[in-house]
Amino acid sequence: METVIGTLAAICTTISYAPQIRKCWKTGQADDLSLRMFLLLTAGIALWVVYGFLRGDMVIIVANSISLCLLAIILYFKVRPQRDPITQ
Repeated sequence: METVIGTLAAICTTISYAPQIRKCWKTGQADDLSLRMFLLLTAGIALWVVYGFLRGDMVIIVANSISLCLLAIILYFKVRPQRDPITQ
């Protein structure tokens, strides 16, 4: 039962990034998102991956590794240089 609950929690938290990624992809920007919050969240998720390895828990490892990849997409939109629409 613990694994089922952990898996469901992992699915919910992992797919929670989808709306932000969709918005960033659609608009091409993430100006309204807090960089500090996403950097802190990325550090926390990375620590969860380490914790998962220390515990040997594949649910924690896989879910948080996927979350790191999704966060990387959001961070890409946040920190990439914006092109000037006038010079395009």
